[in-house]
This record gives sequence, structure tokens and C-alpha cells, in this order.
Amino acid sequence: MTHHAFDQAVRLTPSSIGVYTGHTSAGYWNMVGPFGGATAATALNAVLQHPDLLGEPISLTVNYAGPIAAGAFTVTATPRRTNRSTQHWLVELLQTTAAGDEDVMLTATAVTAARRTTWSHDEATAPSVPRPETLASGMTLAALEWINRYDLRFAQGMVPTDWDGQGDASLSQVWVRDEPPRALDFCSLAAMADVFFPRVYLRRALPVPAGTVSLTVYFHADGAQLQQSATGFLLGQAQAQAFRNGFFDQSSQLWSEAGVLLATSHQIVYFKE
Repeated sequence: MTHHAFDQAVRLTPSSIGVYTGHTSAGYWNMVGPFGGATAATALNAVLQHPDLLGEPISLTVNYAGPIAAGAFTVTATPRRTNRSTQHWLVELLQTTAAGDEDVMLTATAVTAARRTTWSHDEATAPSVPRPETLASGMTLAALEWINRYDLRFAQGMVPTDWDGQGDASLSQVWVRDEPPRALDFCSLAAMADVFFPRVYLRRALPVPAGTVSLTVYFHADGAQLQQSATGFLLGQAQAQAFRNGFFDQSSQLWSEAGVLLATSHQIVYFKE
């Protein structure tokens, strides 16, 4: 049995085929609910635990329908179609309200696949940044508990130290790994795809309310490549493309220390003035 905080946060107990129970983790708490990356990883974990699973994840889309309250929840994972090499999943996370109703707090889709060896090439290349051991560890939003579960070392684009409204760029480049270190797997990779704080913080240098509405992660690595990363750092890069009428997007990439592109992600985020 593992005792790492991340494994406890995404832990699910099967109650029937495709139905699991879980509980939010205080160690991964965000502003008004659980860290979205840990929640996405929990949804993926339901797929990975399903006895009918085919292959490994190649994509995960998570839609955050409502704020998840501290406490128990139920996750359902259903394979809606299975082909020879791909499998298509529907996932829901539900919580019981004080009135006894079951509310849908999250919906997700996932695709898993039996990968085969083919010609392969990465168009995207890792940026040239200082090695993680040469950079200071830490982040200025330490009041958010989930941040303490990661070792974040910024080469560029840390959260502003002065909220003066004078931000001029949304690009961040940061080394990241679990704290304490933990061997990389698909669930932890999915969570790390969401460690990039809202780009509006950086672009405007104002602490405006913001939260992810929908997150998609594309897994380019297979399980063997994740094992090669072991407990090492990943190099993450994130940048927005447009801020408009209360929403913005941000794209990110995650490379291994060896420069292998492991995952890319895209999300849409709401913000308020």
C-alpha cells in the first residue's frame, strides 16, 4: 500500500463495476475546492481501474460543472464503445447534496488505445532553460495547500510578487515534480498538466477570480516512457492565446528531463474583473 499524498488523493474504492467512491483531500485543496489537476487525475483513475480497460490513455477531457465540496463523492466510468485499438469512455463525478439529491459536479470523456510501434517524431522541442537544480524551489501562492504537494522551480513567469496591474506576458516555464518525489504515471501526469496557475494572473498582475471550465490533456507518451522519467522533474511551459469577455484559454506542454514530449494540454478558464 502506498502512502504518498497523491495516491491517497486519487484513491477510489469500487462499489460495483464502473462505480467508485472517493473522498476529497485536504492536502490538494485549492481556493474553493479541490485542485483541478487532482480531480482530473481521479476521473482518469476510474477509467484505469475499470476491468474492461483497453490500452492506455491518449486523451482526457474534463468539464468542471460545479464546485466540489469537501467530503465523499461517487465516480462512474463507462466504456461507451470499444474498437480494435481504441476505447471511448464517459465519466461523471457526483456528490450528494444536503437535500439528498445527487448533483453532477464533473463530466469527462477519455480515449484509451492499444498503441503500436510506428514512425514517430516530435515537432515541438523543449525550450532552453536552466536545469532544475540551479533554480530556487518555491512559489508565491503558498497559501493554497495543493501547491505544497509540488516542487516548482520557475525559469520564467512566476506569479507576480506585486499585484500592480502591470503584467505584460502570460508565458511560464517551470520545472515540476511531486513533493515528495513520486514515480510518474498517467494520473500524476494528468494532474501536472494543470499546475499552471491562471494566465490572467501573470498577464494582468491582478489577483482576479478565475477557474478552469474545461481541461483537455493529450498523452503522447506510453507507460514505458513514463517509467523512464521515474521521479525526475518535468519541464512545463504554458501560455494564453486570447483573453475575451470573461474567458481565456491556455496551452501547455510537459517534457521529461531527457527532452521527450510527454503530454500537451489545452484549457478554457473563466475570469472576473
